[in-house]
Amino acid sequence: MSFETIIYGVRGGAAWITLNRPEALNAISPAMIRELGQALDRAQAEPGLRAVVLGARGRAFCAGADLKALKEAGEDNARFLDDVLAIMNRLERFRLPVIAAVNGMALAGGLELLLCCDLVIAAQSAKIGDAHANYGLLPGGGGSVRLPRKIGPTRAKSLMFTGEFVPAAELQVAGLVNEVVPDGELGAAVERLVGKLATKSPLGLRRMKALVDEGLDQSSEVALRAEILVGELHARSFDMQEGLAAFNAKRRPRFEGR
Repeated sequence: MSFETIIYGVRGGAAWITLNRPEALNAISPAMIRELGQALDRAQAEPGLRAVVLGARGRAFCAGADLKALKEAGEDNARFLDDVLAIMNRLERFRLPVIAAVNGMALAGGLELLLCCDLVIAAQSAKIGDAHANYGLLPGGGGSVRLPRKIGPTRAKSLMFTGEFVPAAELQVAGLVNEVVPDGELGAAVERLVGKLATKSPLGLRRMKALVDEGLDQSSEVALRAEILVGELHARSFDMQEGLAAFNAKRRPRFEGR
C-alpha cells in the first residue's frame, strides 16, 4: 500500500509514521486522516513491535487542520472534525507506546496529535502552541480535554487563551515534553528510546500503558484493584516467566509478547 500524505516503515522494533506534506507544514487534511488510520491498521498487524513513532518531514511537525484542503475536498466541517477526533482517540488508545518526534512547529491540531502520544521528544528549535484562539476557532481534536490533564488547567488556559507558541523546553518543564535535544540529534534520540523499548516485553508494555491510561479515569481504589487483577493475569504469562528465568540465569530475556 502506497501513501500520499504520510510515509510508513518498520525498523528497530517500531512502526515509523512520518507526516509527509512539508509544503503545507504537514497540516491535517482529509486524506491524511484516512492514511493515518490505514497506517495504524498496518502497525496493529505487525508482529514484534514495541512502539510507534510519529514524526514529520520538513520544518514543521504539524500546523493544524488544513482548512483549504478541507474546502477543496468538499467535505463537511462537522464530518471532518468527527474523523479528526476518531483518529486522535485511536492514536491515544493504540495498544503500544506512541512516541512523538517533534522537529518543528506543532500548532493547534499538531498540539492535539502530541497530546495523544505517550512520550514526546522535541528538537530544541521546536515551538508548540494551541493557536485556535488566534483565528476565532475552538479545539476539535480533544485539546480542551487532554491539554489541562497533561499540564494542568492554569497552564493549559494560558496556552489556549493567548494562542502563543512556546519553546519545547518550556513545555518540558510543564510535563508535556519528555526530552529536548539539539536539532541535529532528534532522529538519534528517538532511535535510542526505541532501542530501549525494544528490549522490553511487548505484552508488559501494552499492559502498563492500559493500566496508566485507564487508571487516570478511575478512582484510586478501582485503579489499584485493577493493577492487582492485571498483575495476577500477567504472572501466568510467558514473558513474566521468561523475565524471571533470565534474571536468575543472569542473561538477557527473550520476550515473545505472550
